[in-house]
Amino acid sequence: MIPALPSDVADALTLLLGTQDATHLALRRQVPHLRVAGRCTCGCGTTYFDLDTDTVMAAPSPAGTVVAAEAQVYDADEACVGEVLAFARNGYLSWLEVCSWDDGPATLADALRMLDA
Repeated sequence: MIPALPSDVADALTLLLGTQDATHLALRRQVPHLRVAGRCTCGCGTTYFDLDTDTVMAAPSPAGTVVAAEAQVYDADEACVGEVLAFARNGYLSWLEVCSWDDGPATLADALRMLDA
């Protein structure tokens, strides 16, 4: 049995991967099969995935590494302070990255709160 993803990671992927796009739908089908291979040591929430590619189909995507989905994070003054990105490699989810600018979210949980606001 594959251990469940941490809730912050699962929530971010649910938020980023819409239901109207064929690529996003294919990537959503991979989520139950993802395992955490590692997380950034700074605490930002960036998460690297391990996925048995024999158990799921690749999403329609260009070869190589691409940003499969992204959301910019805005503060209360509507200034962009960071972003959350889902990367795919050869059609398979590869990692979730949290980027922050000077006063941006310090963690994935912070970014998710700002995205929900």
